[in-house]
Amino acid sequence: TGEQIKPDQALRIGLIEEKVEDGKALETALLIATSVANQSPSSIAQCKELIHKARLSNEPYQEELEPFVSLFDTKDQKEGVDAFLDKRKPNWQNA
Repeated sequence: TGEQIKPDQALRIGLIEEKVEDGKALETALLIATSVANQSPSSIAQCKELIHKARLSNEPYQEELEPFVSLFDTKDQKEGVDAFLDKRKPNWQNA
């Protein structure tokens, strides 16, 4: 419709996940980017590929299942769980 959506409405309808204070967008984006950068590189690569594929497909979830399931059989998945349980930073091996 070309109608502008206000932040409160965008949050309510699920168009955005978070609303930040004026002037805090860059700071918040950098915090999110840092959090992502601390994740398993192989998981990030799979997510990026899935996001790219989702933009090209009208069939949701079909192409996501196999890469998602494949991550459960990686050393990084085990390391992530172990690090969480041990309350330590994970040592990602991209494997």
